[in-house]
Amino acid sequence: MLILRPGTDVPTLQRTGVDTLSAMSYGQPPNGPQGYGQQPGGGQYQPPQPMTPEDQRLWATLTHIGGIFFSFVAPLVAYFVLRDRGQFVREHTRVALNFYITMAIADAIGAITSWLGIGVLIILAVRVVTIVFGIIAAVAANQGRHYRYPLAIEFVKQ
Repeated sequence: MLILRPGTDVPTLQRTGVDTLSAMSYGQPPNGPQGYGQQPGGGQYQPPQPMTPEDQRLWATLTHIGGIFFSFVAPLVAYFVLRDRGQFVREHTRVALNFYITMAIADAIGAITSWLGIGVLIILAVRVVTIVFGIIAAVAANQGRHYRYPLAIEFVKQ
């Protein structure tokens, strides 16, 4: 701590009970950072914990609804993130991914053939089928039932 003594122009350093260096490093232990961001127990891989049946139903429902709004992207992310968390959610994300990939292909075909006029009808049919079957699948997932989309090509196998 710096103290200015009366009659002098030079401050003198006086040792107090508080170490100025450690007082400025807020939130760190006195011996410095320990392990910088590592968990106790090292860096061992922890397998994902299985979800409860209620959580599996919730995520399966959200996967089907997400496909309506985000095409195959939502089921793709859900499949890669949740496939090891339970058989029910794995099956629903897999079937949703297959269906929404099929619908994306049909949508692309409609866009390519739209200059013929029939493409606009294909795009409208794809959108209606996607919404209707996505809602039916979401309701089935929420009730705990398995659902198979009609018109889906099976790209991702069991």
